[in-house]
Amino acid sequence: MTDAMAPALGVLGDDQERRAGLRRMRTLATSLLAVAAVVFALTHGRDGLWGYANAASEAAMVGAIADWFAVTALFRHPLRLPIPHTALIPRKKDQLAASLQDFVAENFLREDVIRERIATAQPAERAARWIMTPGRAHRVVDEASRVTSDLLGRVKEDDVRAVLTEMVIPRMAEEPLSPAIGQLLTEVLDEGAHHGLVDLGLDELTGWLREHPERITDLIRQRAPDWSPRWATNLVSERLFREAMQWLEDIRDDPRHDARRTLDQWLVELADDLQHDPDTMARAERLKERLLTQPKAADTAVRLWDSFRRGLIDALRAEDGLLRRRIVEEIERLGERLQSDPALADRVDRAAGDAAAYVVNHYGAEIATVISSTVERWDGDETAERIELFVGRDLQFIRINGTVVGGLAGLVIHAASQLL
Repeated sequence: MTDAMAPALGVLGDDQERRAGLRRMRTLATSLLAVAAVVFALTHGRDGLWGYANAASEAAMVGAIADWFAVTALFRHPLRLPIPHTALIPRKKDQLAASLQDFVAENFLREDVIRERIATAQPAERAARWIMTPGRAHRVVDEASRVTSDLLGRVKEDDVRAVLTEMVIPRMAEEPLSPAIGQLLTEVLDEGAHHGLVDLGLDELTGWLREHPERITDLIRQRAPDWSPRWATNLVSERLFREAMQWLEDIRDDPRHDARRTLDQWLVELADDLQHDPDTMARAERLKERLLTQPKAADTAVRLWDSFRRGLIDALRAEDGLLRRRIVEEIERLGERLQSDPALADRVDRAAGDAAAYVVNHYGAEIATVISSTVERWDGDETAERIELFVGRDLQFIRINGTVVGGLAGLVIHAASQLL
C-alpha cells in the first residue's frame, strides 16, 4: 500500500491538549532564539561586559539554530529544502518500524523477561483480590450466563445434525474404539471407581424388588409345571424370592462378596480382551458400527443435545437458580483458596508464566510484526505529524538546552580568550 492509499490515523481525544503543549514549547524555544538574536544585535562591536554578552548570545544562536535543525530534520525538511538526511521519519518510517520491531522482540518478548514480569505481578494474588471484591463473582456469573445462554440459543439443530453426520459419526466409525474403551475400563477398575456404580445398582434393584415382590413370584409361578400343586408353587416361589433378596442384600452389604470379586474379574478380563483379543475387538467394532449406522442414531443424538441445551439455558437464565448459585460459590471458594493456600497460588503463578512463555517462544516474532505491519500502512507525513504530536513537546527542550548551553559555552570561550 502506498502512502497515498494509506489509511488516515485516528484522532485521539487528547490531541488538542498535546497540540497546545507543543505550540507553547515551540514558542518558548523560538523566543529564546529571538532574545539571543536581539542581544547579539544590540551588543555587536562593543567591548567590556557587552562583549561577553555578545559572545554568549552569538553562541546561543548557533546552538539554538543547530538544535532546531536537528529536531526539525526528524519530521520534515527544514525550510522545505530537500537537504540530505532530513525528514527522517517520513522517509524511513518502514525501516524505523522494522528496527523498533526487532528491538521489542529481542529485548521485551523474551521468556526470562516475561516470566520475571509475571512473577512480580503475582497474578494469583491479584485474581484473588479481584474475585473477593463484594459482588464481583455475581457480576461475572451474570455476564457469563447471559453470553453463554445467548450463544447456546443461537445454535441451530440443523448445524448440530450436520456436525454429527458429517464429522463425528464418520470419524467414530473410522477410529477403532475398543482399545480406548478397554484402557478406560482398566483405569476405572484400577481406581475402583466402578464400586459406586455397583452399589447404586444393587440399592436400586433391592429396593425395587422389595416394593414389587409379586413381579418375581408371578414370574416363577408362570414357569412352574402344570402338574405342580398351587400351594407347592406358592411355597417355592416365595422361598426363591426370599433367597434371592437375601443374596442381593449380602452382595450389597459385603464389599468382599464372592459375586463382587467375580464381577471384578470378569470386567478385568473384558478390559484386557478389548485391548488385545482380536475376536472381542472385532465384535466390539461390529457393535459400534451397528449402533452408528442406525437411521435414528443422529436423531437421538440431536434430541439428547437439544434437551441438554434447553435445560442448560433455563438453568443459566434463572437468576436464583441452583447452577448459578453453585458457580458463584465455587468462584468465591477459589478466591479464598488463592488467598489462603500459598501452594495453589504458586501453581497458578507458574502456570501463568508457562502460558506466557509458550506464547512468547512460539508467537513472539508474529506478535512483534504488528508494529511494522501497522506502521507500513500509515502515511509518512501524517506519521511524522502524529509522532511529533506525542514527543515533539519534549524535543523542544533540546532546542532550549541548546540555546542555554550554547550561550554558556560562548561565554566561557570568550572569557578564556580574554584571559589569554
